[in-house]
Amino acid sequence: MFLEALEKVLADTVTSAAIRRIEAGEAPDAVWQPIEEAGFLDLMLPEAQGGAALPLAELFPILVCLGRHGMPLPVAQTIVVRALSGGRVAMPSGMLTLTLQLQRTAGGAWRCPQVPGGQVAAHVLVADGDALLLLDCSSAAREPVGDRRSLAADLSWRQAPAALALESGGRDLPAFAAALMAAQLSGAMQRCFDMALDQCNTRVQFGKSIGKFQALQQQLSVMAEHVLAVAIAAEAAFRSDRQAPAALAAAVAKSRASEAVSVVAATVHAVHGAIGMTDEYDLGLFTRRLHDWRLAYGAEHAWNLQIGAQVLDSDRSIAELVQAV
Repeated sequence: MFLEALEKVLADTVTSAAIRRIEAGEAPDAVWQPIEEAGFLDLMLPEAQGGAALPLAELFPILVCLGRHGMPLPVAQTIVVRALSGGRVAMPSGMLTLTLQLQRTAGGAWRCPQVPGGQVAAHVLVADGDALLLLDCSSAAREPVGDRRSLAADLSWRQAPAALALESGGRDLPAFAAALMAAQLSGAMQRCFDMALDQCNTRVQFGKSIGKFQALQQQLSVMAEHVLAVAIAAEAAFRSDRQAPAALAAAVAKSRASEAVSVVAATVHAVHGAIGMTDEYDLGLFTRRLHDWRLAYGAEHAWNLQIGAQVLDSDRSIAELVQAV
């Protein structure tokens, strides 16, 4: 029910033209407000708090849907931040994002580097040990990171910003960050594969569709393997008895998804040829998301280190840990 409703809203609002306007710096209200007004941001909140008490497993297709539409705004992060609040405090309105890095200087300055959605978010959630801090971004200096169209930014404050503190939840933040990005990557990869398949079926060369050439069939089959592997790994991260992803499963999902980005993006562009590189064609909107989300919260190398550390710290065998994932 929620997925069908979200699909309809996104189909009407998250058009390629709307994404390009947001990336160019225009106000995102036309995309953000319908999502906020429909109540999708509170899907995981308890019903007593006005939410839908959505189980973690049912959040997965919602995040995949956001990825499939190339959502440029931190909608997934806002859902997760509100979920981590658990209705314990009143969440501020507006876009929320999260980060895994908080740096404090001896002079009292605070800094959160490479924050996804940092250019537009009103608040950013960060872990401080087991606690969570929701920092007000209105007083932060925002420095875009990499391609401005990604909306990522370094956030810095000359002194400690206004913060809303939660006593627990900090340990779950990395797993949520990894899982939500893996799910969105899965959706964006599925969209890229669909575009590649459509191109192979409609583009004609030497009197037949290019999809009938064995070389392209081989590329598509390899791409399909990666897309399916990412979908399986990402979905596994949301199979948890708790309302938070398991740390190891989330790390595996983000690692596998990030690892697949280079292959999937390169293949879909190879299938499209020159047209796929033009600004007017929509493919770039999705492959740029792939590369942005690959790096968000750490690429595969960072999560592989986390996986190794968790395996070494566990009393269970590798076979038991793999089975648990």
